[in-house]
Amino acid sequence: MGAAPPSVLAGLIGNGIQASRTPAMHEREGDAQGLRLLYQKIDLALLRLGADALPELLRAAELMGFSGLNITHPCKQAVLDHLDELSPDAAALGAVNTVVLRDGKRVGHNTDWWGFAEAFRRGLPDVALDRVVQLGAGGAGAAVAHALLTLGVRDLVLNDIDPGRAAAVAASLCERFGAGRARACTDLAAEVAAADGLVHCTPTGMDKYPGLPLPAEYLHPKLFVAEIVYFPLETALLREARRIGCRTLDGGGMAVFQAVEAFRLITGVTPDPERMLRHFAELGR
Repeated sequence: MGAAPPSVLAGLIGNGIQASRTPAMHEREGDAQGLRLLYQKIDLALLRLGADALPELLRAAELMGFSGLNITHPCKQAVLDHLDELSPDAAALGAVNTVVLRDGKRVGHNTDWWGFAEAFRRGLPDVALDRVVQLGAGGAGAAVAHALLTLGVRDLVLNDIDPGRAAAVAASLCERFGAGRARACTDLAAEVAAADGLVHCTPTGMDKYPGLPLPAEYLHPKLFVAEIVYFPLETALLREARRIGCRTLDGGGMAVFQAVEAFRLITGVTPDPERMLRHFAELGR
C-alpha cells in the first residue's frame, strides 16, 4: 500500500453561503492535485450567529487543525481584529478574505483584488479606462477599487450608500496610487453618463437581494459593465446591460481567481487556473 495523500482541512465563514461554489472548487482541485482536501461551509445564517462569533470560530478552527479559512460577507473587515499578521495587500485594503493558520499564527491575506484583476484582464482586455464608476465601497469594493487602479483606471468614482465610506476608500487609494486617482461620487447619473465603465460591488442582484443597483435608464451602450456577484451568474444588471449592447463581465472570473490564489496560500500547492475555471462552469450547470 502507498502512503496516504496529504490531507488539508479548510473552510468558508460567511452569512448565507449555501450556494457558494468555492467549497466544491477547492475540493475538486485538491483531488486533481492528489490532496485529501475537506472544505467546510461555516454558515452564520444556519448557525444563527453574527460576525461577533469570529473569535470562537477561529479558535475552533485552530483546535480542529484547519490549514486556513476563506472569509466572506459580512466578516471581511470584522476579522481584522482577530489576526496576528496581515499581508501588505490586506493591510492596505483593510479587508481579508483568506486566513492562513500555521505555526500557531493567524495571517490574513486579500486575494479578492488579484482575482478581480485577473478576470478583468482576460474578459475585458481592451476597454477604455479613463473614467470608471464603482458602486459599493465595502470589503469587496475596496479590493476591486485597488484592482481597477492597478489595471490603469485614471479616474475612479466611488458610490456607496455610506458616503463617508466611499470618501475614506478614495482617500486611501489616492495615498497609494497618487492624488486625483479616486474620488467619492456626488451625482451618480452624471458620472455614469460620462464614464467608460461601471463596476458593481454591492450585494444587489444576489438571489437574496434581487433587483438593479441603479436606475436602468442610467446605463448607456458605450459603458462596459462588470459584476462581482456570481449567484446568479447573470444578474438583473448584466441582463439589462447586455440588452442595450454594453460589453459585460460576470462575477464568475473573480470567484475563480480569488480561489486560485487562496488555494495556493492555504495548501502550499499551486493550482491549475484553467482546470478551476472548468470546474466552476461545470458546477453551474
